[in-house]
Amino acid sequence: MLRSKIHRARVTRVSLDYEGSIAIDRALIRKAGLLPGEKVLVANLRNGRRFETYVIEGTRGEIGLNGAAACLGKRGDLVIIMGFAVMSEREARANRPRVVHVDAGNKPFKEKSYAQL
Repeated sequence: MLRSKIHRARVTRVSLDYEGSIAIDRALIRKAGLLPGEKVLVANLRNGRRFETYVIEGTRGEIGLNGAAACLGKRGDLVIIMGFAVMSEREARANRPRVVHVDAGNKPFKEKSYAQL
């Protein structure tokens, strides 16, 4: 089940010569309820590509694609970063995914929770 999402974050850096991962501003990680090392699904709004990677803490305002992920996007691309969790049916029915919308500088400007159907 979807647990959290950072909506329309702007890629600020790509680095092929890195072991892998997505670097996210640590304040944004906390705001979205993600954890360093957590597996995430990333959807690139420019090219439609989706890929899985893991979260590492980045610098202020940073969304950095590292390693192989650097081949799937470029600086300036908008991405959606999604965290998921395995849940029982009872937990899933009570789940309210946290969604953080960010501005062009990757600063949060709106938060909401989706109600599950």
